[in-house]
Amino acid sequence: MKRLNLWESRTEDGLVLSFDASFNSTAAIEDELRPFLDALETHAGEWMPEVVEGKQGRRYSRAAVGKACEEARGARTATIGLYRVQQPALDMTLRLRFPPSSPKLSVSICIDSLSSFAASARCTRLVEMVRAWALHYPVSYAMAHGMADDQLSGAPQFGRDEETTLRDGFDQLYEVSWLNVFGPKLVDSVGRERMLSTPAHRVDELPDGSVLLVLWPTAADFASDEARLAQARAHVHLRPDLDFDTVLRTLRERSATLAPVEPRFHPDLAPLLSRLPEEVALGERQRKIAELNAFRPPEPEEWLPAALSSDVENPARVLSQYGDLSEGLVAALHTQVPSILDTTPESLTDLDFYFWRENFPERYKRDLIDTHTAPALGAYLGGVLVKRLGGTWVPRRKLEESQVRVGQRVWLPFLRARRCMDSRQSLLTHSLTQFFREVERHRD
Repeated sequence: MKRLNLWESRTEDGLVLSFDASFNSTAAIEDELRPFLDALETHAGEWMPEVVEGKQGRRYSRAAVGKACEEARGARTATIGLYRVQQPALDMTLRLRFPPSSPKLSVSICIDSLSSFAASARCTRLVEMVRAWALHYPVSYAMAHGMADDQLSGAPQFGRDEETTLRDGFDQLYEVSWLNVFGPKLVDSVGRERMLSTPAHRVDELPDGSVLLVLWPTAADFASDEARLAQARAHVHLRPDLDFDTVLRTLRERSATLAPVEPRFHPDLAPLLSRLPEEVALGERQRKIAELNAFRPPEPEEWLPAALSSDVENPARVLSQYGDLSEGLVAALHTQVPSILDTTPESLTDLDFYFWRENFPERYKRDLIDTHTAPALGAYLGGVLVKRLGGTWVPRRKLEESQVRVGQRVWLPFLRARRCMDSRQSLLTHSLTQFFREVERHRD
């Protein structure tokens, strides 16, 4: 069953929710999950899961959840996914851990998009769902917050190594999110009276001693200055060892980091640079856009005002070798870069992006790049100049001297390809995309 992939081409912030609790592992899974699914179906609304995946995908139903858990169950754990086939996209994971380890029910939810949680009614439904879960499953910690800001907070490590994080979890109050449920152990470590007197939009003491805390009426405006003030006050109230001004300054800096930045990329490179922010964490994207706005590559130098005459005995044979090199690149990459079959300017941008995303120059052996990849890439680039700009090859014995005549200049595609593959940064400073646009400008 086809389902939406929330992580493809993400441009908006999302809401992230995590819930960690214990459960009765001696009961039938269907019975133990009934309160969980009751609350989900009652309160999820627009983001209600439509697909359940264990070993295969099925349309959501209680029976499908039970079947998926049965399929996915191993010696110690069972993990299933829940998704949607229409907007808003959802990525939800339910994980059950069984004895001999302590039984644990963990839920991780990412919902697209955060802006849909500007409505107080939708936020209230989410809070009530988490509260219903916490009433049935003894919770250790739960939270919901903007995904990008959660990343900037350092969660879930908060400066710890992965082993320590997995062992200790949220064992002390590292952060206060928009929605929080602190288990009895965390409440006692802070002090129950202090916890219950937290300045916040909502503070509920639950029957098992845990406390539900909501900082602000809606999740979407967490980065407003009023919401940041509320977040800082709550955090410092719960952690009197912290300095209010320092906490507030850090939160405001995070808000500034997340403030939208209008893309103003170099016009030749805009088709390439516009893809790069999607490859970094949501919390870093606006900073990345600002960095790329300031990026100005050097003008291409791989050209000559007059052609060197061909010094090969059999030009046709050499041109056939160039064709073989280009075809080898197409054969190797047509699955990863389908547009390579089209031999267009767009296929050059797709190649630039593929090599950058894969960090190809720094992941693969230099000998492979210098003797195979760069020459094949140069032959392909030259072929695009010939096919799309009416260029003419001028073959030379030394590959990097081989030229393509376009207009009044001759261009050196093999030299450009070699420089392009020097490093990951070189894929931007010496991109195929910019090179083609420069040749195009001088065609006449």
